[in-house]
Amino acid sequence: MKLCIYPGTFDPFTNGHLDVLQRAARLFGHVRVAVAVDSTKKALFTPEQRVALIQANLRGLPNVDVVSFDGLLVEFARRQKAHAIIRGLRALSDFEFEFNMALMNRHLEPRVETIFVMPNESYSYTSSSLVKQIAKLGGDVSKFVPRNVAQALKRAHAGQ
Repeated sequence: MKLCIYPGTFDPFTNGHLDVLQRAARLFGHVRVAVAVDSTKKALFTPEQRVALIQANLRGLPNVDVVSFDGLLVEFARRQKAHAIIRGLRALSDFEFEFNMALMNRHLEPRVETIFVMPNESYSYTSSSLVKQIAKLGGDVSKFVPRNVAQALKRAHAGQ
């Protein structure tokens, strides 16, 4: 059974992330969502909270699990014995960054392929940063994130 890693900070997990995850789950025997612990970014949710928020949306995806990791993605992929890394591409603007990262990862670990997956076009403009900004300003994010994530965002920004 081939394993792929779907990495990201997922702060917060969006419907676009879920769409890419569902597509990956159809392509691979097992998908491991890897929540990155990135000390250079100020996250709204802790890694444990992000794992829990994602896990609550895995109904119907029995071949998916969620873990957190820190350090180099390719080292994590090597330890997991992964065959591929899945990356979502929303728009052309994502391509240059993702392409360069994929080439570097290939240089560091040639046995792990990077596969780009395009989400449904209705999610092409959705990003975690925009969702956080909308939620912070009191906007409705229910169209962009799963219900439990919208509720968590509302709680996180309550009283600000």
